[in-house]
Amino acid sequence: MTDSTTATAPSGTPAPIRVTVWGENRHEQINPVVRGIYPDGMHATIAGGLRDLLGDEVVVDTRVLDDPEHGMTEETLAATDVLLWWGHTAHEEVSDEVVERIQRHVLEGMGIIVLHSGHHSKIFRRLMGTTCSLRWRNDGSDRELVWTVSPRHPIAEGVPQPLVIPGQEMYGEFFDIPDPDELIFLSTFTGGEVFRSGITYRRGYGRVFYFSPGDEVYPVYHHPGVQRVLANGVRWARPTRERESYLVTPMYLPGNFDQPMLTDDDGGLIDYYTREPVTQRADGADASH
Repeated sequence: MTDSTTATAPSGTPAPIRVTVWGENRHEQINPVVRGIYPDGMHATIAGGLRDLLGDEVVVDTRVLDDPEHGMTEETLAATDVLLWWGHTAHEEVSDEVVERIQRHVLEGMGIIVLHSGHHSKIFRRLMGTTCSLRWRNDGSDRELVWTVSPRHPIAEGVPQPLVIPGQEMYGEFFDIPDPDELIFLSTFTGGEVFRSGITYRRGYGRVFYFSPGDEVYPVYHHPGVQRVLANGVRWARPTRERESYLVTPMYLPGNFDQPMLTDDDGGLIDYYTREPVTQRADGADASH
């Protein structure tokens, strides 16, 4: 199987990371404060930061909630290496069918970066299996310090220590999530609260990164340090293997543990990867017996 980290474009250069930035894009339409900070939408600012920092290393597209199928069509997800997700006020408007589709692609190898209030999105709750609830306060007076607690992690590369965000909504513990695979950032606030603000998971073949700074009424996604975190996150979350089915369980015959197989409608054996009929087993025996 091909390792996507070494795949090359026809010119011989590394293939770009295909990124889709998904934004709910509701606050920008109804709140003049948000529209003044993000006139083209938060998703456009996030996408622009990735393009500026990663250049030819990425191809970045955007989708929003009101697109057909919320922009998360089978074709879009199949052509996405890393999906960034920002949602807040309209989590329940995302259809369960789309959530299941995104989950399947994550399990098959697509990376996903969930941002700020996306902790309560259907897709993050589905991937975590918990409520993902937390404490919060937003009175306009909080400063957030994002402390790197895993300085050798690639997502932390080049990130200031601490990363200072002058104005931000407070998120605090307890954060109802499974124990993270990795804790990269820990945030502190003016009220003394702490929060696990940068965490990673593996789900199936896919990588998951949650990063909490990013309330809509503050210019957080214009912050160069935050943009650096997201760029690093895209590099980290990109697939490390070619996509393959994760939900279908293959069959192995005794003595043939290197040859995964399935059965067709007539009971014949087919190759798990190619879906072609198997005429001879790996041990040389006739597959029809």
